[in-house]
Amino acid sequence: MSVTTGHTTGRPISRRERLRAEATQEITAIALRQMAADGPGAISLRGIAREMGMTPRAIYSYFATRDELITALIRDISASLADALETARDAAPAADPGRRLLAWGQALREWALANPEGFQLVYGTPVPGYQPPEDGPAEQAARRICGGLNQLVAAAYTPAGPPSADASDWHDFPPEYLAKVRADVLDLSPAVAALALRVWGRMHGLVTLEIHGHLRAVSHDPAALYRADMLDLVRSLGVSPSSPSV
Repeated sequence: MSVTTGHTTGRPISRRERLRAEATQEITAIALRQMAADGPGAISLRGIAREMGMTPRAIYSYFATRDELITALIRDISASLADALETARDAAPAADPGRRLLAWGQALREWALANPEGFQLVYGTPVPGYQPPEDGPAEQAARRICGGLNQLVAAAYTPAGPPSADASDWHDFPPEYLAKVRADVLDLSPAVAALALRVWGRMHGLVTLEIHGHLRAVSHDPAALYRADMLDLVRSLGVSPSSPSV
């Protein structure tokens, strides 16, 4: 995965800035390779410096700490995923919530297969000792993803969907999460909030199994398996997408 750090100002980029951007890209690429090979705890600035032929002091001019590097990775990876999900959703008709939800689920799988290390960094085992900044860019991207899915589920849900016997109430949710989901969707009921969590779990379940290689021995066509599950999921909400081939 190519991770982009920094911001574009619109002015011409100097040679120094270009070289710094290239070095930053290499640092983040090596960090993802370290994680893919030995797990998230293997990310090491000193190890990256050795591989790049840099001194530890030189690499600290790019990222002062390992946590700063991990924060930059998670920030850009989360934003990339949020962009992919929103782009897929918005390509489907606004009047067809089932198709939009299918597009969201399909985009999740495609993005994860294209960026397995990034998916595992965001949704896999936490990095040992890492302390994310409060309300940082990664948290903001996560809100886009969580909020977008909450809105899709609320739009797609009909009374003909899951049984109304769901006894969820607002006491089932942590206060911090409750504040976020109620800001995402006006008049959201606790039953729909719980339903969105179950939808999230189903979408991520098969993707996670596939990313970790657990489907290879049991399915010749994980894509068809995933599409079938997403169609079943959408129909369970009481809607039928106009284009099941999304």
